[in-house]
Amino acid sequence: MGSRGLMKVRTASVTSIALIGLEGHLVDVEAHIGRGLVGFTLVGLPDAALREAKDRVRSALQSSDLEVLDRRITVNLSPAGLAKSGSGFDLAIAMSVLLACGRITPDLFTGAVLIGELGLDGSLRPVRGILPGVVAAKGLGAQRVIVPALSAHEAQLVSGIEVLAFDHLAELVDAAGGVAHRSTRMGSAHIAAQPPIPSPPEVDLLDVRGQDHAIDALEVAAAGGHHLLLIGEAGSGKTMLASRLPSLLPDLDDALALEVSALHSLAGVLGEEGTLVRRPPFQAPHHCASTPSLIGGGAGIALPGAVSLAHGGVLFLDEAAEFAPSVLDALRQPLEERAITIHRSKGRARYPAGFQLVLASNPCPCGGAGRTCTCSSLQRRRYMSRLSGPLLDRIDITVEMRQPTRADLRSSQARTSAEVRVRVEEARGRMRERLAGSGYSLNAQLPGAWLRKHGRIPVDLIDRLDRAVDERHLTMRGADRVLRLMRTLADLEGRDYPGAMDLARALSLRNGGHDGDE
Repeated sequence: MGSRGLMKVRTASVTSIALIGLEGHLVDVEAHIGRGLVGFTLVGLPDAALREAKDRVRSALQSSDLEVLDRRITVNLSPAGLAKSGSGFDLAIAMSVLLACGRITPDLFTGAVLIGELGLDGSLRPVRGILPGVVAAKGLGAQRVIVPALSAHEAQLVSGIEVLAFDHLAELVDAAGGVAHRSTRMGSAHIAAQPPIPSPPEVDLLDVRGQDHAIDALEVAAAGGHHLLLIGEAGSGKTMLASRLPSLLPDLDDALALEVSALHSLAGVLGEEGTLVRRPPFQAPHHCASTPSLIGGGAGIALPGAVSLAHGGVLFLDEAAEFAPSVLDALRQPLEERAITIHRSKGRARYPAGFQLVLASNPCPCGGAGRTCTCSSLQRRRYMSRLSGPLLDRIDITVEMRQPTRADLRSSQARTSAEVRVRVEEARGRMRERLAGSGYSLNAQLPGAWLRKHGRIPVDLIDRLDRAVDERHLTMRGADRVLRLMRTLADLEGRDYPGAMDLARALSLRNGGHDGDE
């Protein structure tokens, strides 16, 4: 095709997608071939990584014998006011330039969304967020997506949309009716879709001995989705118990599994298995973690943090009193709203954060208890005061633990995770049946007003709790959490209505085994 033919088409566009949080926005990638000094200009509010796309695209096209950059090229990412980040627009930029030059035909790109990074040799590289990008593209009406071959397994997790995967730019050009050459790469490079994620070790509740009361509390927490605080001396089994909570939880349903997998894809930790995340995730950040690492953050558009990566599963904060108080207090919003909204100058990102919080803490700095403790009463108060009252008020269950005695070990009832999970699944089945049509699925999600009206809780028990609030033995939030615990205890026992014994046990769980003053 001569130069006159090349100049007949001056403007062309293809479609890509920009993610802000999990929300996707279609982006028209427009290329204009004009007169003037040879140059390549990229406009449309790109970030630093995206501004470098023109150099990657130039090298990839030249490596594929596609010499089309000897003229004035302007690429616009529309809408221009939408913040755009990352290298996932490389493929769309290259295709829009080739379309504008007439080197390929537009048929393949009708109704298609292109996502992928280009290597300097023309190879297609995977990027973070392929799964949420495909989910968003489908929701916005796209008929197909074009992605790197290494991301095909991830894109194909979304049903109802055609996935076209290519390993090299030349392959895509050939499929689009053009002619390109696949260059030979000198040396070798290992390119993985995402770093391999080690499988978590197999754990079972059977390993926990001499802590029957704590296992009972863990079962209640698993059944109702309640938050949990474990307090006890060093070596009493707090970490062992908390790490076994995910083994008691049922598998994620299809919708939740897709949402959890999308979050992990965006964070770049989904792995290469080609399957959705079915088991509840478990996140255990170190106590030196910063607020952005916990709730999400980073330059530009914020990435999900540990609270979102624990969505649908468990967030475990070991040595909770060692965390900075400001970091712990940042958990208040996601605990109440089951989501986190992060504002930045370039946009607002909202991520789901429906996790179960498990805190574990020693009762004092030395970690001892009773006669072995070397801390003063003032030191103990200061240490526990790092867990603020408003945060503790959002905890449903408190369990005080100690190192088991020989008598505890002998009388301990052996229970496997599989056995307890059956009871948890049965209780959750009763919850789903009772809560059908309400918009809720777990007792821990129920507002107090809804519980008082629709929770099938006897009026006299509600009156006793209200009296405890009047006498300042409970806060209103604390009373609501006792109501939720009562409902879960009744569901575990297969009863339609909680009774006085459920109230007594709920108060005991709420107060760490102490008698409630209702």
